[in-house]
Amino acid sequence: MLSVKNIKVHYGKAMALDGVSLEVAEGSIVSLIGANGSGKSTILRAISGLTPLTSGEIWFSGKRIDGMETTKIVKLGLVHIPEGRKLFPYLTVFANIKLGASLRNDKLGIEKDLEDIFKHFPILGKRRDQLAGTLSGGEQQMLAVARGLMAKPKLILFDEPSIGLSPIMVEEIGKIIKNINQIGVTVLLVEQNISLAFGVASRGYVLQVGKVVLEGEVQELKNSEAVKRAYLGG
Repeated sequence: MLSVKNIKVHYGKAMALDGVSLEVAEGSIVSLIGANGSGKSTILRAISGLTPLTSGEIWFSGKRIDGMETTKIVKLGLVHIPEGRKLFPYLTVFANIKLGASLRNDKLGIEKDLEDIFKHFPILGKRRDQLAGTLSGGEQQMLAVARGLMAKPKLILFDEPSIGLSPIMVEEIGKIIKNINQIGVTVLLVEQNISLAFGVASRGYVLQVGKVVLEGEVQELKNSEAVKRAYLGG
């Protein structure tokens, strides 16, 4: 479904990504882990069209998307839920959710999806007239996910969804990601919380200083001495 081929990204003269390649199969959950500054978020920004490539190619659902406008990428079914959630704090929960459907014109489909959203996230139904900025961190993350789902994604890019959340809410976010995947949405997850990243994904990539240094099935990565030393306290 998603194929990132040998991409390089520079910020000025500094190289942020140096020949990164990765694959995300349709129906899968893939995690991308690495320390701060390793280039994880830059990969997601490059995929979603927010950061231009220096070189390389990005393909999604059989179409080359690097250089494509972000709105066109969203219309293809690729949605990016950024770090920090980027909600509109002075708009209501309901208004934030509806913004996710701003590129759609199927009124009946939007109404049905709104009903489904409030079934999946009943707390958002209770908070629908509340300002988004007054929600708890966990509720705000649910709202960001709900807004993303309203775009009818085939693939969702999650950037550090666990940041600032309690352990209980991190566990809840893991369940939400699995549920999204079970309804047919493919997931690429960038995450520093290794328990969450390995708990939901079947395959993973390890990034260091703009390069993929390890990749494989999650169980293989768990058994890697390098991963144990760096992330699991081994």
